Amino acid sequence: MRRILITGATSAIGSALAWEYAAPGVTLILHGRRQDVLARVAQACEARGAMVRCHGLDVRDGPALQAWLAGLEPLDLVVINAGMNTHVGPGGEPEPWDEVDALLDVNLKASMRIAQAVLPAMRARGRGQIALMSSLAGYFGLPVTPAYSASKAGLKAYGEALRGWLAPEGIRVSVIMPGYVESPMCAAMPGPKPFLWTPDRAACAIRRGLARDRARISFPFPLNWGAWWLAVLPAALSHRIVRWMGYGV
Repeated sequence: MRRILITGATSAIGSALAWEYAAPGVTLILHGRRQDVLARVAQACEARGAMVRCHGLDVRDGPALQAWLAGLEPLDLVVINAGMNTHVGPGGEPEPWDEVDALLDVNLKASMRIAQAVLPAMRARGRGQIALMSSLAGYFGLPVTPAYSASKAGLKAYGEALRGWLAPEGIRVSVIMPGYVESPMCAAMPGPKPFLWTPDRAACAIRRGLARDRARISFPFPLNWGAWWLAVLPAALSHRIVRWMGYGV
């Protein structure tokens, strides 16, 4: 029986990933805060033959999160997907600090806590896989979403470091770097949304990348190629390109 944990399973990508992995012989441990949505996702996955266990908690509650993870059986795959976004105001107002504080707790600190909590069992078995949900915004910070970009850049660096550290022990770590994927969070973000993908398409690409043990799973092309160039070009030129694309404030 393969055991897969997906946090943020009520989000667009999270629910699509749950559906993608749902099959006989799979136990899905699904985390999400919206219990009505989580129940619908679980029902759909069970209809595909998977065993499903659901859990709802605020990942910012460190002790509760730690206690829950400690009680789980050893996991084969952990997709750390729970996240949130905030952005500058339409007139260039700073991001509200309470939102920035919550975002860093959810996107970065909780993600790191989850990874660290599941590692002992994986190291003891000499196998396991962890996927961290970063973003193409982790390559170069967008002016409209500074805190979000910072959190995703942090996850990218953290995941890459984990991969280098843990690969000799048989533990695979991948960083997922999506572009724009249809979701309420994506729709709320200011700026254009080029090369928008559906959640199902994104989930398929993620599963394929994880099966191949890709260090970075980035999409869609050519947006991922362009984002990579923003990171390596002189910063002054990259800022000009980003503003030309419509991400200025």
